[in-house]
Amino acid sequence: MKVNFQALRKARIEMLPLIDIVFLLLVFFIYAMLSMAVHRGLPVRLPFSSTAKIERELVLSITVKEDGTIYLDKKRVRLEHLEEALKSKVAEEKGQGVLLFADRALKYQDLFRILDRIRMAGLTKISLQAQVEP
Repeated sequence: MKVNFQALRKARIEMLPLIDIVFLLLVFFIYAMLSMAVHRGLPVRLPFSSTAKIERELVLSITVKEDGTIYLDKKRVRLEHLEEALKSKVAEEKGQGVLLFADRALKYQDLFRILDRIRMAGLTKISLQAQVEP
């Protein structure tokens, strides 16, 4: 009886599943980084908007809580010193903008006092942040 032995083939690693996994990981990390880049303000109850979009170019963040406390990049600032603090931040880098996270229960007049201080500091790129309507 004659037994046919097939020629032994070399074992090889398939590249297509490996490439699929690498692209999946790449997409996961890109989305994770994009979602982390947005959360620069402190947690407040933002107002809702049907056309809200995420701004990524603006660098400074101002958070205003319901009780009127103001935070510039997570550091508490009084309203009287907001203009000076913004001017010192802008002196470091020109062309900056501001992300303004204001609580939805904040008084309208208080919001305009803060907006006036931002404009007096020489910043014209102001983005009011909101949540997308559910």
